[in-house]
Amino acid sequence: MFISYLAKLFFKPQNAQQLKYFFILFVFFGFNCGGYDNHSGTSYHHTKHHVKDTSFFGKLSDSAIALTLQKVTYDPAYFVIPYPNGDVPADKGVCCDVVIRAYHKMGIDLQKEVHEDLSANFNQYPHKWQLTKPDKNIDHRRVPNLMTFFQRNKSQLPITHESADYKPGDIVCWILPRDLTHIGIVIDSTLGNSERNLIVHNIGRGQVVEDCLFKFKIIGHYRFKK
Repeated sequence: MFISYLAKLFFKPQNAQQLKYFFILFVFFGFNCGGYDNHSGTSYHHTKHHVKDTSFFGKLSDSAIALTLQKVTYDPAYFVIPYPNGDVPADKGVCCDVVIRAYHKMGIDLQKEVHEDLSANFNQYPHKWQLTKPDKNIDHRRVPNLMTFFQRNKSQLPITHESADYKPGDIVCWILPRDLTHIGIVIDSTLGNSERNLIVHNIGRGQVVEDCLFKFKIIGHYRFKK
């Protein structure tokens, strides 16, 4: 009852049920994904035997890592934001904001890109939120919309169980319990002797680095460059 009350009190009615599930997930998973954020004291390092990648995707990986220095509280509230190049308050965010902010550092405005494509192809995007028209404040901050945008831009890659197939700068989407979707960025860092690249994401603990590529079922794998 308390969770339902908070969801309805602070957020839009159409999001209340999803937000209730988020609070449940936060309790069970928010502190249980093998975290290695910049405050944890656990070291991670750039991939061994590797010259620093100065390509677009190498820089995108660096941009994602830089986001972990930014103190962010998970907050799925609806915000009215500027357009284009809008962002929610710097100390707030959800999983999509990690991807949006990393690409923004690379000069790509996913708010504008998604809004323009969705506006021109509204029926090609998911209709899960009872919307009848595009909303530039929130559309790009929803995982199913980002997945659709990446697919429409021919950025989709195979989903495999091989760590080596997930390169720095790749975007990965997962399905969580209760059918919640999640998104993060593969970075050019590993943990210990592992060859598996780490992930920058926000699943409830802020923008952190974690070893959780295969923690949940992968439903999307993308490599997007405009």
